[in-house]
Amino acid sequence: MNINKLLFVVALVLIAFGAVIARLFYVQIIKGDELSFFANRQQTVTQKIFAERGMIFDRNNVLLAYNKNDVSFYLDLKLARKRDIDTIINIFSRTFSKPVSFYRTLINNSSKRVCLERKVTGTEILQLKELKINGFYFEEDPTRIYPYDNLASHLIGHLDVNFEGVDGIEKTFNNELKGIEGKRVILRDAKGNLITIKDGLTIPSLPGGNTVLTINRVFQSILEEELNHGLNKFGGAYALGILMNPNTGEIVALSNQMDYNLNNYSAYSDSIRRNKALTDTYEPGSTFKSIAMSVFIDKKICSESDVINGENGTYQFKKIKIKDSHAEGIITVKEVFAKSSNIGMAKLSQKIEDEEFYLAVRSFGFGNISNITLPGEVKGKLKNPLEWSAYSKSSLSFGYEVAVTPIQLVTAYSAIVNGGVLYQPQIIKEIKNHAGQVVKSFEPKEIRRVIQASTSQKMREFLEAAVENGTGKKAKLNGITIGGKTGTSRKLVDGKYSHQFYNASFVGFFPVENPQYVMLILVNSPTQSSYYGGDVAAPIFKKVTERIIALDESLWNYKSSSTESDVQFVYASNRTTSNENQNIVEEFKTTSKIDRKTMPNLINLNLREATKMLAQLNIDYEITGSGKVIEQTIIPGTRISSKSKCKIRLSDNTNIAATLY
Repeated sequence: MNINKLLFVVALVLIAFGAVIARLFYVQIIKGDELSFFANRQQTVTQKIFAERGMIFDRNNVLLAYNKNDVSFYLDLKLARKRDIDTIINIFSRTFSKPVSFYRTLINNSSKRVCLERKVTGTEILQLKELKINGFYFEEDPTRIYPYDNLASHLIGHLDVNFEGVDGIEKTFNNELKGIEGKRVILRDAKGNLITIKDGLTIPSLPGGNTVLTINRVFQSILEEELNHGLNKFGGAYALGILMNPNTGEIVALSNQMDYNLNNYSAYSDSIRRNKALTDTYEPGSTFKSIAMSVFIDKKICSESDVINGENGTYQFKKIKIKDSHAEGIITVKEVFAKSSNIGMAKLSQKIEDEEFYLAVRSFGFGNISNITLPGEVKGKLKNPLEWSAYSKSSLSFGYEVAVTPIQLVTAYSAIVNGGVLYQPQIIKEIKNHAGQVVKSFEPKEIRRVIQASTSQKMREFLEAAVENGTGKKAKLNGITIGGKTGTSRKLVDGKYSHQFYNASFVGFFPVENPQYVMLILVNSPTQSSYYGGDVAAPIFKKVTERIIALDESLWNYKSSSTESDVQFVYASNRTTSNENQNIVEEFKTTSKIDRKTMPNLINLNLREATKMLAQLNIDYEITGSGKVIEQTIIPGTRISSKSKCKIRLSDNTNIAATLY
């Protein structure tokens, strides 16, 4: 009996042992590879290593966009035990001064994982990273920072929640900016806690390239401020401006007003975020006369001394009447341009063949994109001669039946004044790696020659006359020679030209002798007092130009020959010494202790010092002469406002400054 029991027990042991052997064979041999895969997946995790996005700078290496290395903290509820959850809640409640109930509610409303805090910065990061609690982990969650908020918002653009570029440079150069993500393999225990990082399997991330723009931050600020002032003064749906170097195609400043805060872009509508300088078209009106006139002169259709009958302001052309805002009789071609005569332009247009006119205008880039490296650009509209009516050519000569974008027009003007070469608009100077080495440069790109150099020289003279004696007088500055053309065009509303809504514009350049800047100003639908480009856009151009001249020393060798002989100057005291005045200049540059509501003594300051002080006072001013200041129209110590205007006179003879005022 005992032997039978023993045999039974032995048999059971053998059977159990055989079952174990069979199970081990199944697990190790049959299912070995599969189970090994799942074990490795449970114990090892591949994590992405964030690639730091490249920074954005202006042309002078002023930082316009960078990253803040924030961290977000999570809790995996499948791995966390009740006491782990209680511990985490208490720690986070103390760290972030939030009630326990806040985190308890977050956890109770989640089933898998919960984000306890998003985008944490500061010392809290280091403390929380050290926590070793089941299911608790963190992820890099950087924030893009734009230190100047609204500055150049339509150029820079912004990012989405995935740190991908949505608009502007952030979108166009997204691949260059975002870099290449790395990865690392980490080993975890059964509870999900980190054991170690497998260094041999780690691939480091590669930071994105740093992008250097062509814009000047200071000039960009000036343009934005003056557009805002103009919009407040003249009213309108919006205003925009573009400042370009005509000799390279580089955009020095570009602004749409209203703009938007890049750090809070979602608070603004698509309409505000749209870069209207590239996406919106309009009929340019008289600013387009520069294009047409340059074609007429270049094709030898006319010369500046040819005379045309202005028909006293009304001209019956076929079945329509063409009118001028100023009635003129017999005028020269140069006067046709300076006085902005639609009648004169229409008559000149009849001397050129349709196809020749069309091809010449198209060569300036109209009816095609400029290929600027910004998203959203449209082609505009330039009708083929086969689509023209009997009136299309004459209408085109003074800026109707053509739809242009502001970027197209300012680029074409650059070609008109730079000697006749069309350049591709440029917004990027170079891309550097994280070590500061240039990896890609963007050189000026010449598209084609559109007019001869002699024609360009003649057009500079025409454009200067339009400011000196024509419709652009309110853009005139005594400190430097200005050329430009006004434009006032009716807007199309419901397919008909409105008698209520206009586009007021001015395109100008300076200095005339050697153009360094071309600038377009456009105010859409001005509502206050006047809608003419000469009354609305030209004064904004003047204010921007004044402030740029005060800061750009390269322009100080170019002076206007015009004077104000009838100005009654108040002679300022010479009792302030040059050294004392130099101290005042330095204080203006570096401190805020100078009373900027009080007129300082400018006597004995040179042109550079005086213009810098006047620009920072934000008052209107006029300058005649050269050398050092000897006279000023506002007595030192007088209270001033933004409406004040000071006229100063300079002389190379520093001994004739008056001693009385």
